Amino acid sequence: MEELIRSNDPVLISYILAILADEEIEAVVLDEHTSILEGSIGAIQKRVMVLSENITQAKRVLKDLDLADEISEK
Repeated sequence: MEELIRSNDPVLISYILAILADEEIEAVVLDEHTSILEGSIGAIQKRVMVLSENITQAKRVLKDLDLADEISEK
């Protein structure tokens, strides 16, 4: 799996998950519980991960929706 985005914005994460689901791209959120446990300081961000074979398509979908700034550089 590869990291698509990293954020603490629950609305953005929910939106991206919905977009990916519409495109039939499976995605999971990692570090969600750890992010919640550490409190509101935002030190640990949640990560949206997709399968390696879907990363190019997922990035293209986000770029098409003007969300290219959200894509992780890793």
